[in-house]
Amino acid sequence: MRETTTVRGVRLHPVRPAGWWYDVLLLAGLVGLTVALATGHLFGIDRAVADWAADHRPAAAYWTAVVFNYLGQGTPLTLIAAGVGVLLAVRLRSVRPVLPPVLAFVLTLFTIGPLKVWTARPAPSASVKDPFLPPEQTLPLFQDDLPVRFAQSYPSGHVANAIVWYGVIALLLAPLLRTAGRRMPPRLVTVVRVVPPLVVLTTTTYLGWHWLTDSVAGLLLGLLLDRLLHRIPWDDVPLPGRLRDWDRPFTSTL
Repeated sequence: MRETTTVRGVRLHPVRPAGWWYDVLLLAGLVGLTVALATGHLFGIDRAVADWAADHRPAAAYWTAVVFNYLGQGTPLTLIAAGVGVLLAVRLRSVRPVLPPVLAFVLTLFTIGPLKVWTARPAPSASVKDPFLPPEQTLPLFQDDLPVRFAQSYPSGHVANAIVWYGVIALLLAPLLRTAGRRMPPRLVTVVRVVPPLVVLTTTTYLGWHWLTDSVAGLLLGLLLDRLLHRIPWDDVPLPGRLRDWDRPFTSTL
C-alpha cells in the first residue's frame, strides 16, 4: 500500500514497511531497551556475549574484525557521502544532491552523540584497559562519575552511522551512475545498504568495543534515522529563489 503522507503541501516519499507504525515500533524498542538496561536487566546476555567473544578471539580473527570495522567509521563515511553529493551536484548543476549528506550529518550529530553522553555507559573493554573498572561496573548506564571518554558506549555510533551513511551513499550513487548512462541494480543498492551495517554490528560486538545491547540500540536508532531521511522528497524541498540556476531534481529520472 502506497504511503501518501503530506507535510505542508509536500508529499513524503514512501518507505518500506509503509506507514509510521514501524517508526513508532523502532522508537519504542529503543526506549524499552534503554529502560531495561537502566533498571539492571539484560546484563547477563551482554556479559555472556562479551565473554564468549573474548574467549574466541585469536589474533587473525581480531585483526580481520578490526579491518572490517572501519566500514562504520563516521568521519570517512561523512566525507565519502559529501563527496558523492558534491560530484553529483556539479554534474547536474543542482544544489539538491548536497542536501541528504547535510541533513544526515545534522541528525547523527544531534542524536548519537548526545545519547552516548546522557546514558554514560562504559564499553566491555573498560575492564581490561583505562579506566580498568571492575567487570560488574562496566555494565550499568548513567555512570556520570566517569570521564566522558570512558562512558560513551550506548548506543553504538558505528552501527547507527553505518545504517545512515550507507543509506545516503546508496541514495546518491544511483543518480550519479545515471548521469554516466548506467543503472545501479536494485540488488546492489540492497547490498550497499545492508551488508556494511551488519558487518559493523558483528565486528564491533565481537571486538568488545560495544555490548550487544549497544549494537542493537545503534541498529534501532540508525533504522529510525534512515527512514526519516528516505521519506524526504529531495526534489521538492523548497529552496531560496537565488538558487534557481542550481535547482534541478536528482532522485527522479534524469
